Order: sequence, then C-alpha cells, then structure tokens
Amino acid sequence: MTRIGNLHATFLASLMFLLPACVAQSPSKGLTAAEVMQRVIAATGATPPPDTVDTLKAGDPNTVVTGIVTTFMDTYPVLEKAVASGKNLIITHEPTFYNHLDQQSQFVSDPVYQQKLAYIREHHLVVYRFHDTWHLRKPDGILAGMIDQFGWRKYQNSANPNLFTLPPTTVGQVAASLQKSTGARAIRIVGDPAMSVTQIALMPGASGADRQIKTLEQDDVQLLVAGESREWETVPYVVDAAAEGRPKALILLGHVVSEEAGMDECARWLHTIFPGMPIQFIPAGEPFQTVPHTSIQKK
Repeated sequence: MTRIGNLHATFLASLMFLLPACVAQSPSKGLTAAEVMQRVIAATGATPPPDTVDTLKAGDPNTVVTGIVTTFMDTYPVLEKAVASGKNLIITHEPTFYNHLDQQSQFVSDPVYQQKLAYIREHHLVVYRFHDTWHLRKPDGILAGMIDQFGWRKYQNSANPNLFTLPPTTVGQVAASLQKSTGARAIRIVGDPAMSVTQIALMPGASGADRQIKTLEQDDVQLLVAGESREWETVPYVVDAAAEGRPKALILLGHVVSEEAGMDECARWLHTIFPGMPIQFIPAGEPFQTVPHTSIQKK
C-alpha cells in the first residue's frame, strides 16, 4: 500500500473511532420509539428483571418520535395533553390498562378501555412503561425525585438511602411539610400527630406490608412515610404499636403523590440523553378529592 493509501486508511479508521461519540452528542432526531427506549434502559446501567413490566403497552414501536412525555400514569387527560403538545412517545411509570401487567383480555368489551385504546391509535401514540429499571437505577430515579421535592437530601443516610435523620419535629409537622411540598389534598396519619420524631424512613409507592413492617421494626425508625398500605396490614400494626406505647407512626401520602416527582426527575434526566428532543413531564395528579366543608350537612 502507498503512503497516501496508508494515510487514507488511517483517516478512515480514526473517523470510525470518533463516529459513535459524534452520534451520541448530536441532537436526537429521527429516532424510533423502540430506539429511544433501548437507549433509556441502557442509560440506567441496570438490568431489567426477566419478568419486567418495562415493555411496549400500545402503539407501533417503529414510530418516529416527535417528542417524549414522562408521567406517573398515562391517564386519558395525560394522553390528551400529550397530543396537544405534539409529542407522541409516552413513558409512563405505572400501568396503562388498570392492572400491574397491563393484561387487556378482561377489558376488550369495556367502553372505557375501548375509547382509550382508540385514542392512542387515532393519534399514533406509543406507550412504554418505565417502572422496574427506573427503580433499579442507582440512585433509584423515583426516590431521587421525591427526596428533592421534600428537600430531604441533606438528611439522607449515606448507608441506607431510604432513611433520614431530621431535626427534632413532630409527626404532624412532617405531614404538614409534606403536604406543602407536594400540594397533596389527602394525607393520612396513623399514630399520634404530636409524637416527637427525628428518625424517618421513606418508602414511596406500594412497597408492601412485609417491607413496611420490617422497616418499622427497626429501632432507628420512628416514622414511616409511604405511598399506600392495605388497611388490614401495616395500618393496624402501627395502631397496635402506638397503643403499646412504642414510638411508631405512619404517614400515607397516596401512591401518586409519593412517586410523581420521580417522573419529573425522569424528564430532566432524559434531556441529558436526548439533546434537542422535546421532552415534557405531565403530571397525572392526585386522583382523590376531599369533601368540601360547605357540603357537609350538620346533623
């Protein structure tokens, strides 16, 4: 090979070496929904479990993405807002079709299901779920978003990210602070609101009675802040513990309120992966309403 040929070969080799870096830094255009999700999962550095729910829920995975919406749950109002914004890839943390595995066979004749699916198809939306892998990322994406919303990062235990040591306060004051930071309408307290606390555990979502009670068994946990709990499991455990004179209490934020900021965090994180891609967090919002005082009839 001539000297010019050698230089040409060297240039091509250098170009091939630099190409991946150039592609990674270029604006994210012309990507399909499947390609976006492949990059998202890879960027977490986590391996989805064999039975993961992080799969396509509706739409054509080969659809070219015009923009991304992250949400806690892709309710019908969220889908409408996504369409109005011109974005067609919905990355939802929770199910689209009313059960954990998004099994749709039981709903095929249901008018609510039929209309939602028809809306997705009519507007060429693509829905992927991003649950298991977002939790498995280090740090857990949902927990990270919630801690920032609460302003608790400076109180976080370095060895256990779910534990926090706050300045002396009370259960009621913690609940009031969380209501202010989240805007929640319906926060429930089990135990004595006046109980003094410093040691708090945070378990967003539906972590289950086994994990919740095991956490409350720890001597260094006085208050558990959780998303939701069955009222015949962790709730009566705390009722009994408090009645026995043990310093235990429970605050239930609701599942949405306890995790939604984690999908806002997801939108911010996605901007670092897809520069130039329109990305927006759309809140599903707390589903529960409180009874207006004016509508309560005096007996």
